[in-house]
Amino acid sequence: MRKAEMVQRIAQELGSTTAKAEAAVEAILTTIKASLQQGEPVILRRFGTWQVRAKRARVGRNPKTGAAAAIPARRVVRFLAGQPFKQAVAGAASPRRMSPPGGGRQRR
Repeated sequence: MRKAEMVQRIAQELGSTTAKAEAAVEAILTTIKASLQQGEPVILRRFGTWQVRAKRARVGRNPKTGAAAAIPARRVVRFLAGQPFKQAVAGAASPRRMSPPGGGRQRR
């Protein structure tokens, strides 16, 4: 789902204009972004938590040449889904059969 589709659904659900729905979506996304930029976690109960984590600098390898490459430190956003959200997604899973943990191999 893209942002434009989300705006359309919200407008239909609330019976409002797409301009108002778009303003609401923008306000929510701007607020989440601003909080994360300040290092504050964003917690939506029963949905999930966004938080900023620091990754340290490290040395990696260029897969093509095998040469060492410095990877600088950076901040990344992590999303942890809440339990009710996980259950809702699992209940709406596609009819495709998911393999069990471990790739379906039996341990002996």
